[in-house]
Amino acid sequence: MDTEMILYSSNDMVKLGCGECSGCSSCCHGMGQSIVLDPYDIYQLQTATEMNFAQLMQENVELHVEDGLILPSLKMQDKTESCGFLSAEGRCGIHTHRPGLCRLFPLGRHYDESGLHYFLLEDACLVQNRTKVKIRKWLGISALPQYERFLIVWHDLRKYIQEEIAGRQSDVYTQKINVRMLEVFYQTPYDTAEDFYAQFEKRQKGFQTDT
Repeated sequence: MDTEMILYSSNDMVKLGCGECSGCSSCCHGMGQSIVLDPYDIYQLQTATEMNFAQLMQENVELHVEDGLILPSLKMQDKTESCGFLSAEGRCGIHTHRPGLCRLFPLGRHYDESGLHYFLLEDACLVQNRTKVKIRKWLGISALPQYERFLIVWHDLRKYIQEEIAGRQSDVYTQKINVRMLEVFYQTPYDTAEDFYAQFEKRQKGFQTDT
């Protein structure tokens, strides 16, 4: 972590405003597998599309390996290298339910002993002369403190499993834990009529008991 990087809380004002992109969709192209999806993102995508994980995997989501973990990410389309949810007019078709990393851009997340903070990716957005916006408003997530607590728990769980994989150096364990994580947190459908956080907490406790 760059010692000169400024860290922000959700109540800070940062130069993020881009005039609602004004038709620009550069950050929705050529992202490869970098838009990694967490369980809340899958809950949101299921809400927006009424598709389960297997159906989302047919066109819009793909799996990739990241530090030993098999995780889903948004899939870029082969011909256009654009997100599959991007319309022909260059607008997001799931904007209200878009993934957390899409909401975050051009911010990044930083985790440490004091919790979760944000930092600005200075040259990531092509829009010039951006206006100051409170991060909380930019993210547009209801119950933000609850969402941030979920992110910390999920980050810590991922980190723990990645360390276990690296330490055990067992293909059998790696396969077993990845199959279990995908099943528990992604493949088993969420009830979109019910609170996500209660469902996640129940799954998390069951997962930790199993492992």
